[in-house]
Order: sequence, then C-alpha cells, then structure tokens
Amino acid sequence: MTSWVWRALVLSGLLIMVVLPVAAGAQPQTEHSEAKESTPRSGANGEPEREVTLPDPLEDPIEPEDRLVILPEIKREGERYFLSSFKLPDKLTFAGQPIPLDNWQVRERIEYEFYQFLEDQGESIILAKRTGRCFPPAEKQLADAGLPDDLKYMLLVESKCVAAAYSKAKASGPWQFIPSTGRRYRLKSDAVRDDRRNLEMSTEAAVKYLRYLKEFKENDWFMAMASYNAGEERVRRLLKDQNIADYWKMHGPRETMRYVPRIIAAKEIYSQPEKYLGLSKKDLYMPVETETVTVNVKDSQRALTSIAEEFGTYFLELKILNPEFKKDVLPRGIYQMKVPRQTCPSRCFKQDKTP
Repeated sequence: MTSWVWRALVLSGLLIMVVLPVAAGAQPQTEHSEAKESTPRSGANGEPEREVTLPDPLEDPIEPEDRLVILPEIKREGERYFLSSFKLPDKLTFAGQPIPLDNWQVRERIEYEFYQFLEDQGESIILAKRTGRCFPPAEKQLADAGLPDDLKYMLLVESKCVAAAYSKAKASGPWQFIPSTGRRYRLKSDAVRDDRRNLEMSTEAAVKYLRYLKEFKENDWFMAMASYNAGEERVRRLLKDQNIADYWKMHGPRETMRYVPRIIAAKEIYSQPEKYLGLSKKDLYMPVETETVTVNVKDSQRALTSIAEEFGTYFLELKILNPEFKKDVLPRGIYQMKVPRQTCPSRCFKQDKTP
C-alpha cells in the first residue's frame, strides 16, 4: 500500500471518531429539552403556569383583518375648475344700459375685475352669502324710488356689505359716505352715533344722491357711478379737459377707472352664485328678524349690556343690529333700536311706551 493511501485511511478514521460523538451528544440534549418543555411549571399557588409567548420586537406583527383600518374613499361634491373655464359673456347690460364689450380696453378692464373676484374664492363665497342679508332692504328702497335694482351691487364694491366699514378718507357705512356728503343728506354723525352706518338710512341717502347724479350726468348711470366715487365736480373737469362725454373713454384716477368695471363684474358673479360659486339661494345668510323698540334712558347714561338684557338679547348682537351707535353706553335721551323679534316664551320683554 502506498504512503498516500495510508494517509487517506488515517484521516478518514480520525474524521469518523470526531463526528460520531458530536452527533450522539446532540441528540440527548434535544430530547432533554423537549421533555423539560413538556413538563408544566407550577406557579405560586401550585397551579400550572400558562406559557407566555412574547413577540419578537424585530418582527413585523401580523394584524388580523378585523383590525385593519380602511380609509373611506374621498367623494368630491363637484369638479375643480380652472379660472379660465369661466368666461365673461359677450353681451352685458347694467341698469338697462348696454356695455361696449366690443371695445378691447373695456372688455379687458371688466375681465380683470371679473377674475379678481373669482381668484379669491373664499372671500367671494362670503360676499355672496352676505347678499342674502344686506340686499333685501336695499332692493325695496331702490324699487320704491324707481331706481334700477342693479345699483345694489355698489354695496359689494363700496363696503363688502359691512355696515361699520370705514376708510382712510373717513367714509363710513355700507354706502361709504364721507362726512360732507353725509351731512348734505342729513345723516347725523357725532360722538354717540353715526347714521351713515345704518343700512336703511344710508340707502335712503344713496337713493337721493344717485338720482341727482344721474340727472346731473345726462341720465348716464356709468357717469353717475363714477361721480359717486370721485365726486361730480372732478368728473366734470375730466370730461371737459379730455373733450369727451363717455365714461368708457375717460382717463381718471385709478380707483375710479376700476370702480364701474368692478360693479359690473360683481353683478355678473353675484347675480348667479350657482354658476360661479356653487351656491344656491338656501346657502345665503338669512336676514335677522327684528323689531324696532324705543329705549328711554332717564339716568345720565345706560350701558348697552343692560339694554340688551332687558330686550332678551346680548351685547354683541345688539351692537351688530345697531352699528350706528358708536359707544358702549347711551347718554340720557330717547332712542330707536333694533332687537331680535320676540319669540315667547323664550324671548319676551315689556315695551316702553313712546312718550
């Protein structure tokens, strides 16, 4: 037998001697462990303890199907439109007068205001909702005076239908009368009250002023509205200096140049809130039902909080319904105030007799 064969036999024998004991030793250890695990352990009370299996923190837990959270499908009420999907109509009128949209600069000026309103959709929705509350009184007074209903859209441009609106030019109220024009139409303004903030009183003054401006400007409502914004004398000078008689050809202050187009754009959008804003009539704010009561302050002054409690309301509501009162107290005197209409038995009060 050669030497290399002899060496191979020796190595094989050694390998068998090493592997067999290891395998034999491993088998009893497995059986012992199985026997040990099959024997129940006793707890403190002598009863067998239940085996607790702890989850491996490194493994992903398998959730049963009934514990899975399934998000509901999001349902959209309507499609989202690009602003460009809305188009200004080819023909428009305001107060019975046609608007020359075939003139390129007229169309561009109105379209600018049209898309400015639509760009801020949140504010446009609120403006549309407010029309349900501030338009009805103005509509009635305009109709009673024989003036076009379209003039009510001036309220959106002047004050956004906010009764207590106030400008840097000291214009106040929903129709934004400056002090001198307010005095001309008997709108009282002092330390206690500012009648320019009263919607009915200021609308009455606006009716008179607009009628005068229309007659002054040869029955042209565009000129009348421009004069309402800039003042009749200023508009008269502009027309004379530029040798024109057409508002749409007039070059004037930037605010006045935008004023009439903005009112026209407001009419187009807010007369059709369903089309442009997705709002129906039921979405608009409803007018608050009120009644006028007489308040006789006999002491040196009386807090509005006390008056509100007497008539079944609260301070904030009384202030909103009567924005013309500037202070939180009223001095001695007799006042007419709006309060929410009585709904007995929840809201009842005793009315003072008017002296």
